[in-house]
Amino acid sequence: MAIKPSFFTFDFFLLCLSNFLFFSSFNMIIPELPAYLSSLGGEDYKGLIIALFTLSAGLSRPFSGKLADKVGRIPVMMFGASVCFVVGLLYPLLTFVSGFLFLRFAHGFSAGFTPTGASAYVADIVPFQKRGEAMGIQSLFGSLGMAAGPAVGGWLAGFWSIDWIFYCSAFTAIFSILILIKLKETLVEREKLTPRLFKLNREEIIEKRVLLPSVVLFLSVFSFGVVLTIIPDFSTHLGIQNKGLFFAVFTLSSLGIRLIAGRTSDKYGRVVVMRVASLCMVAAMTAISFSETKVVLLASGVLFGAAVGMYSPTTTAWVVDLSLDKFRGRALATMYIFLESGIGVGALVSGWLYANSSSNFKLVFLTAAGFAFLSFLILIFTKRDRKFSQHQ
Repeated sequence: MAIKPSFFTFDFFLLCLSNFLFFSSFNMIIPELPAYLSSLGGEDYKGLIIALFTLSAGLSRPFSGKLADKVGRIPVMMFGASVCFVVGLLYPLLTFVSGFLFLRFAHGFSAGFTPTGASAYVADIVPFQKRGEAMGIQSLFGSLGMAAGPAVGGWLAGFWSIDWIFYCSAFTAIFSILILIKLKETLVEREKLTPRLFKLNREEIIEKRVLLPSVVLFLSVFSFGVVLTIIPDFSTHLGIQNKGLFFAVFTLSSLGIRLIAGRTSDKYGRVVVMRVASLCMVAAMTAISFSETKVVLLASGVLFGAAVGMYSPTTTAWVVDLSLDKFRGRALATMYIFLESGIGVGALVSGWLYANSSSNFKLVFLTAAGFAFLSFLILIFTKRDRKFSQHQ
């Protein structure tokens, strides 16, 4: 495939816009879900809200990676967005605990497919020397969606019932799909979708070339699972009415840093940026653990957002650096498996440690800080970026 001199193409920005709507869709409902599950009588299962979502996302990654490499990037993205639409319409119908938890599991297939196809698509159209910067811009639009979704969802909750938030989430996904229809497929050698493609060999599940950045990511995003699970209750504990406010603050704070981190990693290497990100995450989770006011919590959210903003584009670029072109989808799927696993484990552990007791907040957030510090220790002993490429 010929390398384009610039990635600032119309298709690139269509993809970014679709990304924005996709992430807005499934994040729109997040702040209201703990209270909604409690209203159904499932207050003891709050840790499963995120854990089930990330479990199904992780389980689907090997399939989405293989299909992205065989069938195409766009069909994989469209399937994920379609799941958001269908599940969003089903939430108001299955109004019992087991039904809700089933839908959370089903909803996770959206995140298991669309980001894999999107990252592979960007890697296809971006030259190597601009990879970090392009991943930064792509993740910026995703972050805008992650900020807009919870903020809009929290705002809508003040006027409408949660059923209407579910419907808004579903129809936001429709617009994401309509944009994807306009994109040109980048996979040159495509196969027809057949049952054979759903059979995975052992080597098709995990791409060993990208294990190092994937493990670092797992330890880092443990904190993200904690935040998604515990912050809504912690916000209420501190008297913050809009439970999506922290999410909006940390996501917005990550926007500018994504571009800087991407460009810096292109120039100085991925590991250098990841070391700074891990230390920033340690500081953020420690600060959250000692937060006793709204101002301190939101200030900690700025730190948390800076860490996330450095991790996201840098890790993705690092994984693409280490992967072979023909297995790019598989490599990205491996990264996302570790991403979802880290978030899911963080959600489960935090839910267990929290146990619906406000006295346990500090323990939960300091545990997350410890996991982030482990990622920093691994990066200290990583001397340089190892790059494997068919072009070298």
